[in-house]
Amino acid sequence: MRITETKVPGAYRIAPDLITDRRGNFYEGLRTGLLEQATGRPFAPRQINYSLSRRNTLRGIHSVTIPPGQAKFVTCVRGALRDIIVDLRVGSPTFGVYDTNVLDAGSGLSVLVPEGVGHGFLTLTDDACICYVLSSEHVPGTQVDINPLDPDLALPWGADEPPLLSQKDAGAPTAAEAAASGLLATWDEALAAAAAAPPP
Repeated sequence: MRITETKVPGAYRIAPDLITDRRGNFYEGLRTGLLEQATGRPFAPRQINYSLSRRNTLRGIHSVTIPPGQAKFVTCVRGALRDIIVDLRVGSPTFGVYDTNVLDAGSGLSVLVPEGVGHGFLTLTDDACICYVLSSEHVPGTQVDINPLDPDLALPWGADEPPLLSQKDAGAPTAAEAAASGLLATWDEALAAAAAAPPP
């Protein structure tokens, strides 16, 4: 398992070692001991979510307020998608910086999204399924939504036609509007939340 930090501090790309033979392949999708050793922070799963989407569906950009905070371990388990994370931590030296990966079921590539960092994806195939392993349970009213087409963020979705968005995502504020209204976590709050995450 190869774990490397992305352009967004505290966010990591996890590439498993595939064991391949004529039947297909096998890989470890998550080993928390290795993840914690590489990242220097605990990661204890508290909830697992899945979403299925048709091709050209755009979901995000989503985060969670602090408190409660929430880290996400994101994997595509069927099909393929363009996954984007963006630093939304006010005061971060990389505020607004994004990192892009193509996640697909064959590679097993995953991304660890830390507290305060936004996440979204565009599906590249029909019936694409993404799995979120979450460090905290869902708390109603704590989700932070940022418009994925925010012109200031200028995220490279690469859609070849207008993507399918929910009304909630299409009507979400820009990152600047969310920051001005106090919706976004600060850099210090996000670091403290990561350090205080409960051990497994």
